[in-house]
Amino acid sequence: MREKRQTYKRNQIGFLFSLIICVCNLTAQTVIPVATKNNLLLMQTDNSNRLRIIYFGKPLANESEYKAVAANYNYDESNAGIYNSAYTPAGTWNLSEPAIQVKHADGNTSLELKYISHKKEQIDANVAVTSILLKDPVYPFEVTLFYKVWEKENVIEQWTEIKHKEKKPVVLQKYASANLYFANKDFYLTSFQGEYLKEMQPVETKLSQGIRTVDSKLGTRAMLLQTPNFILSFGKSASENEGTVMLGQLAWSSNFKLDFEIDSHKNLRFIAGINPFASEYSLVPNETFKTPSLIYALSNNGTGEASRNLHDWARKYRVLDGQGERLTLLNNWEATYFDFDENKIKALFEDAKDLGVDMFLLDDGWFGNKYPRNNDDAGLGDWQENKKKLPNGLGYLVREAKKEGVKFGIWIEPEMVNPRSELYEKHLDWVIRQPERPEIYYRNQMVLDLSNPEVQDFVFGIVDDLFVKNPELAFIKWDCNAVIYNAYSAYLNKKGVPQSNLYVDYVKGLYKVLQRIRAKYPKVPMMLCSGGGGRADYEFLKYFTEFWPSDDTEPIERIFLQWDYSYFFPSITTDNHVTDWGKQPLKFRVDVASMGKLGFDIVAGELDTNDKIFCKEAINNYNSFKDIVWHGDMFRLVNPHENDISALMYVSKDKSKAIVFNYLVNNRFSITATKRPVVFNGLDANKRYTVKEINLYPGVSSTFSSDKVFTGDFLMKAGFNPNVTLKRTSVVLEVNEVK
Repeated sequence: MREKRQTYKRNQIGFLFSLIICVCNLTAQTVIPVATKNNLLLMQTDNSNRLRIIYFGKPLANESEYKAVAANYNYDESNAGIYNSAYTPAGTWNLSEPAIQVKHADGNTSLELKYISHKKEQIDANVAVTSILLKDPVYPFEVTLFYKVWEKENVIEQWTEIKHKEKKPVVLQKYASANLYFANKDFYLTSFQGEYLKEMQPVETKLSQGIRTVDSKLGTRAMLLQTPNFILSFGKSASENEGTVMLGQLAWSSNFKLDFEIDSHKNLRFIAGINPFASEYSLVPNETFKTPSLIYALSNNGTGEASRNLHDWARKYRVLDGQGERLTLLNNWEATYFDFDENKIKALFEDAKDLGVDMFLLDDGWFGNKYPRNNDDAGLGDWQENKKKLPNGLGYLVREAKKEGVKFGIWIEPEMVNPRSELYEKHLDWVIRQPERPEIYYRNQMVLDLSNPEVQDFVFGIVDDLFVKNPELAFIKWDCNAVIYNAYSAYLNKKGVPQSNLYVDYVKGLYKVLQRIRAKYPKVPMMLCSGGGGRADYEFLKYFTEFWPSDDTEPIERIFLQWDYSYFFPSITTDNHVTDWGKQPLKFRVDVASMGKLGFDIVAGELDTNDKIFCKEAINNYNSFKDIVWHGDMFRLVNPHENDISALMYVSKDKSKAIVFNYLVNNRFSITATKRPVVFNGLDANKRYTVKEINLYPGVSSTFSSDKVFTGDFLMKAGFNPNVTLKRTSVVLEVNEVK
């Protein structure tokens, strides 16, 4: 009897143990799908309750088969830990590049993250957010992974929130936004490098074993030398209409780091986030640290489809007033530089009205009295009208512009300061500078410390004061030319906050200012400028309507720049100005600038008769098709990086109208005429269309008739020859449905 009881007891214990094992295995088999219309990311917990990425690819038809995916792979994990972790910690089992690395309050540097729970919130029929809670089993430290999905657009926004309940601050040594894993064969990365006037230069690389890093340490102008934008293609080089691709961007307006690692299994580990360079972040108990977002569009049909999806997403969900209008303008910068007065500016209002643009923009040089802004080495920070140049103030100019029937906009650079300024003299503690080191200047200026709430108030006050005094002000051009040298904050030092918080807290402070501006002035258009491609991301574009791609306005170079920006940004966000740069005729320059938000930076009053006639007609034409450029579908037809001509096409959503821009970009071989047709895209194969040349220069006739009718099928298979020649270097075609 006693033996039976013991046997029964052992069986009970065995049953309970088996039940525990069963429960653990059930937990280990937790599968978490994150799906768009045409793509699927699968995560699954393992026997140790660690979260792994087991699949990234086309959707699987049967959810019941999700759990079968992981069994298809046999990887030896004894050498460097788990490569396919969904968020790789440092200091315990992992020996490869981590997504997160911390120093606990007691000085311990180990971290383990185990799956706790997940949930999916369906925001509407198209948008859902999946969140996954991971916790350290030893320390009160947790990480939540977020995946926001726009199903129709095949766009995912991914970020991380980090929190702890330790007794003292935890030091975040690395804190990535995303950690992805791709088990494909062959990976190609297109990154975008550059320098001032040579921004956004594409470089494609076949990734090989090891880590390829793209990063920035500049502090403010994060995109000047490298950009947080990238194209990943799987299996073969990126193609416009074929293949699996990811177009991505880290939406962060400061130092970033993108690591693309081919591991020993020849798979790709991708980790993206804030650059940990000089940025160990002290996180106090119970405070949540939210990382910036990694945003990516996915396509199984090439970069064209991916970018159109990203454009649709951006206009509808992210860019300020992305589905609205934009103002054409005349800027005075290249017409006057710093040398102007009230009368010169008033005369330019008449030019703006005569051209037919919506607005006049007054650029740099309008402020400063003790240190007048007559060049770029003085006055920055002293935002009072220069009494000698503008004795009647900005309000007078706003009213005078209105009399001429044009709106008035203004240039500011509120994050910066010149050493020769009253602001510098009065508030040296507001300037980012090492107190014991020689000051280093970029364009004769330094950066204000936006981690300091007083500086945030000052910068907000610059914008607020302009609008309070001039409520009819129509536009802000927000510039930023300096990088951060000698990073040091007197404010953080006073507060006892580590200096390594500065790079992050600067950007957080800037976002706070922009949130305040938009709370009070929600609709005023604002251009994000940085002398070039130094600033353009989808966190900034929550607050700005547009950005300045480059100071390089030479039209041939602009064709390449605008082509490469177009992978990531819709044309409604890109400001393109007609200037005197380059040797191309005015028509060419206007046509190129019309592929976005059109502006002029020329001495319009000095145009000859035919040039003025052309500009007026071109602006009228632009007003007739700008809605298609801003809100239609864009198709890159002929790549200027690979051909002597370039062609790009915008198609209305109902496919009834399209605009096709064609340019000669290389005349080394004295092209006499384009040898083959340009094959169109995006039309309705069953509709019938006419093709008409517009933006013709006075006295010039088109080389082909606009009476012929073509089916969409013909134009998208046989194509149409725009007849680009040395005498016709720019040809703009209007395609209209015949009803």
